[in-house]
Amino acid sequence: MPLVAKAEIFTPTHHVGGVEARDGFYRSSARGSIGNGSAWAFTGIRYARAARFAAPVAVTTAEQLKGDSFGPACPQSGNRYQPQAEDCLFLNVWTPAIEEQRKRPVMVYFHGGAYSTGSVTDPINDGTMLAARGDVVVVTVNHRLNALGYLYLARLDPRYSDSGNAGQLDLIAALQWVQRNIAAFGGDPANVTVFGQSGGGAKIATLMAMPAAKGLFHKAITMSGQQVTASGPLNATRRAEAFLAKLGDGVDPATAPVEQLVAALSASDPILGGGVYMGPVLDMTHLARHPFWPDAAPQSNGIPMMLGNTALETRAFYAPDSKQLAGLSFDNLAVRIAPEMRIDAHPEWVVGQFRARYPNAAPLDLFHRIVTAARSWRGQVEEAEARARAGAPAFVYQLDFEDAKHTDDIGLSFGTIPDPTLTQQAMSERVMNAFVRFARTGDPGWPAYDLKHRQTMIFNTESRVEPDPRRWERELFARVPYIQPGS
Repeated sequence: MPLVAKAEIFTPTHHVGGVEARDGFYRSSARGSIGNGSAWAFTGIRYARAARFAAPVAVTTAEQLKGDSFGPACPQSGNRYQPQAEDCLFLNVWTPAIEEQRKRPVMVYFHGGAYSTGSVTDPINDGTMLAARGDVVVVTVNHRLNALGYLYLARLDPRYSDSGNAGQLDLIAALQWVQRNIAAFGGDPANVTVFGQSGGGAKIATLMAMPAAKGLFHKAITMSGQQVTASGPLNATRRAEAFLAKLGDGVDPATAPVEQLVAALSASDPILGGGVYMGPVLDMTHLARHPFWPDAAPQSNGIPMMLGNTALETRAFYAPDSKQLAGLSFDNLAVRIAPEMRIDAHPEWVVGQFRARYPNAAPLDLFHRIVTAARSWRGQVEEAEARARAGAPAFVYQLDFEDAKHTDDIGLSFGTIPDPTLTQQAMSERVMNAFVRFARTGDPGWPAYDLKHRQTMIFNTESRVEPDPRRWERELFARVPYIQPGS
């Protein structure tokens, strides 16, 4: 972020906007700008510390923090986000003003990357434009991931009772920090909206069933990310055993170099195959019920919720030369979709139904339409239907704009698309307006989802509200029980 004003130091006794941060900070800030927006940025604020596999401990004493750099990302496979460090419990705040005694809505973002990768240090998560345009306070959070955040060791070693949900406990600690301190940045601790894409949305869905999170946020937006069921403790233990076997005999995960833990993530998952899955666990300590099964967690039914997906999620998942797409034709379409649907549905029958419905569609188009509906969209449908059955407020959107794929709504919602076209800029403003309105009022501007009409906002060049879009696809896959991958 370009810095366009000198750093300003706030001591532990300094009052920002007439309110003192409860924890007390010695921190620097910088005025940042992006596009036509500007906001004060406070980056790299520590919210907690944590021993490996243990619950986080809140930081409530003043620390010196650099305001012009982010905290590190959690160690993970790949080098996309640097630096990486096991000590990664830092958050960032953007606010339009720091001397006004106002209570702005607060929007707290959790990043995607499933539960294993990602970081809010990605420039696409810069909160400047959203804060400035919406007159809101934006917070982004890094937390523990993969084995550091979700390796379930409790059944193997009772010392690590928090291990399977440590990453979720980090997010709770961050939200507790917001409750204690956000008023000093012009935010209203009584009006906090959490929003997150992909894994970030799934983390939010899980928090909605965690008693320790109750009361820490007041609205929720999930973007292409759902968590209908969590991993069962027996399956999670099998995964831990596979991980430990890969780590090596006699290697103590509590003291092993973090690089070894990251390398052991290549262990084969004993339930799903592929790399070992890490995610929230039904441990009966921190998470005692599934988030959206057999119903929506009652503790959060009073919280307005927005759920969204993109029209063609899976366009982001497969390279043109991948084994799934290379040489794709109608002759092998059924074979290619079979393992990708992640449900036990008759692939030849599914292809036949889709070819009859979309007779002019090419094999590639049908591949993405089928796998998106079977794999990526089902969780959102399950959650929206559960909320509707409970009579809980839920608002649904579908991003059709430019045949949207997984992650396309991130840049739109933050206003961070690089060099946007005029139509992309207009779409971004429309999405940001809806998100901010929802954060401010709990109503994004279209009717709530119910089982009679299933009203859905279709975000496109010409946005519209449509009853039960993709009804045929929803009903086709409703023949097959939904099973959350990883559970």
